[in-house]
Amino acid sequence: MEINRLIDHTYLKPTGTKADIDRILEEAIEHRFKSVCVHPKWTEYVAESLKKSDVLACTVIGFPLGANTTETKVFETRDALKKGADEIDVVIDIGAAKDHTFDKIEKEVRALKDVCGAQVLKVIIETCYLDEDEKEKVSEAAIAGGADFLKTSTGFGSDGANAEDVRLMKRIAGDKEVKASGGVRSYEDLKRMVDAGATRIGASSGVKILQGEKSQEDY
Repeated sequence: MEINRLIDHTYLKPTGTKADIDRILEEAIEHRFKSVCVHPKWTEYVAESLKKSDVLACTVIGFPLGANTTETKVFETRDALKKGADEIDVVIDIGAAKDHTFDKIEKEVRALKDVCGAQVLKVIIETCYLDEDEKEKVSEAAIAGGADFLKTSTGFGSDGANAEDVRLMKRIAGDKEVKASGGVRSYEDLKRMVDAGATRIGASSGVKILQGEKSQEDY
């Protein structure tokens, strides 16, 4: 298992500076992580910086609350792709999930996948706010809408990824994929998620994970 190629090397702190982004770019290129995941303002810079590497540029949409309108998320996605994003991680309308209007989630995901085309769309479920039935129904709606990945968490909610949620999402995802994110800070954490069915890990602790250490970093 090439651990490095499972990791989306992530920097989503609100205080991020160019020096912070340069550091994670350097780490990502050195360790050949799968992608660098950043806020939209950094997308163009990150995509340009990674051009000569095999590391992908990833950005987040509707982040971290998911409460934007679909039209706003569509604009954000189109803009991110224009600026060079290879992959898009979008937060669902969590309120719609709590209202059990799962058709709205499916419709939104479909609109976003229409914009993404062949580019990868990861749909963030934010499992910490949902009960088991809601997690299942949202996952089904996202897959029906065309999601390439189901993703557990933003890392900004009340909790992050856990193996039980990954198993549930993988069962529903079928031949699509699952990304575990939020609170994955060690090799043991990563292995637990992979064993449960995750094929991608979102973490700001990628270097520590590769070194066999446990990070105290938040997202």
